[in-house]
Amino acid sequence: MLEYVHFVRKNIRFLGFGYFTAFISTFGQTFYIAMYSGELRETFNLSHGEFANVYAIGTLSSGLLLIWLGKLIDRIDLRFYSILLCFGMAFACMFMSFAEGVVMLTVAIFLLRIAGQGLLSQAATVTMARYFDDYSRGRAVSLAALGFPSGQAIFPATSVLVLLLLPWRDVWFISAIILIILIPPILLWLLKGHGARHEKFLVTAQRTEKFDAKDKRRQWTRKQVLKDKRFFLAMMAMMSTAFVITGLNFHQVHLTEVKGWDLSFYASCFVIYAIFQVAMSVVTGMLVDRYGALTLTPFYMLPMICSTFVLAYFDASATVIAFMAMAGITGGATATIISTVWAELYGVLHLGSIKAMVAGIQVIASALGPAVFGWLIDSDIGIESISFACGIYSLLGCVLLAALFKPRLLIFWKL
Repeated sequence: MLEYVHFVRKNIRFLGFGYFTAFISTFGQTFYIAMYSGELRETFNLSHGEFANVYAIGTLSSGLLLIWLGKLIDRIDLRFYSILLCFGMAFACMFMSFAEGVVMLTVAIFLLRIAGQGLLSQAATVTMARYFDDYSRGRAVSLAALGFPSGQAIFPATSVLVLLLLPWRDVWFISAIILIILIPPILLWLLKGHGARHEKFLVTAQRTEKFDAKDKRRQWTRKQVLKDKRFFLAMMAMMSTAFVITGLNFHQVHLTEVKGWDLSFYASCFVIYAIFQVAMSVVTGMLVDRYGALTLTPFYMLPMICSTFVLAYFDASATVIAFMAMAGITGGATATIISTVWAELYGVLHLGSIKAMVAGIQVIASALGPAVFGWLIDSDIGIESISFACGIYSLLGCVLLAALFKPRLLIFWKL
């Protein structure tokens, strides 16, 4: 633990940049937008399924664009890139506040998703994985990823209170003003001295590329990754977390109505999700630095699988606590593993381009979750059946990851 504290003190500013970009990405995260789903459906006269379709179109479009746009982080100075993202997020919030009609709502969701869920989230994790070495990368990513649960702990509960005082459009307008005035100076301060850091990174990466040609973990390009079957098979499994958790939390209003839970109680339980996510993120960072991300990939989704089965079979209010706790454990592990595993497999020189593909697929999965769940809900399929099916899908994903990266583990699966 003392080593962890020393690591934080030594890199406090740059770790703060990763944390802060992850934190402000909350404006474009599903769980936050979903807090306004009741107001949005009422304002635009949409059913659960119709709103899910609007959300899916906006999110799917952002995911497809992210695959191309996300590679810019490999080419643009991080300081300038961060300011662009800030203004992009502010514009998205402003657009949401003035949205009129379903078309403008779809565009607003697209802008929020590409800026928040896409580019800001990518910037937070890619920078940590890129500029730290194999012995500290896990800790760096896990500490930066704490910005995600911090947003989950603060934003939902705050939005419930703010909506009691202000119309939903005013909330998004004020958010845009904050993003324009307050956030850019903070990011630039956190990135002080980044020019020297980037020069050091380039020298190290080029030396590795030149002298470690026999290393299987060479600096892969995106074209080379696209020819690797392991990438697509692994993503089929890893996208389940975005698909399942996003789908369930997007329909949290319907979920609470069916289960007889109070929505404010459900929203307050995001704090529990955040606590377990924070704890697991820190633990996973240390485990990754010690054992490697590839070793952990077959296991990190198991708590989420348990959470879906709990949701499928129990209705008591305490179910929310159990669901949030177990889902939070997987959430904390996911942010670290899904960022570091590609650095272990493919190197860090082109990590922005590679992670853009990963983030794009995740965003697409997060678009499909709400749409598929919405269609099933409109078709009178119970939320319990949906949760059970999600658990089975994720369990099969764990088996696939074991087969890809740790085939010896299949002996235990067979037992």
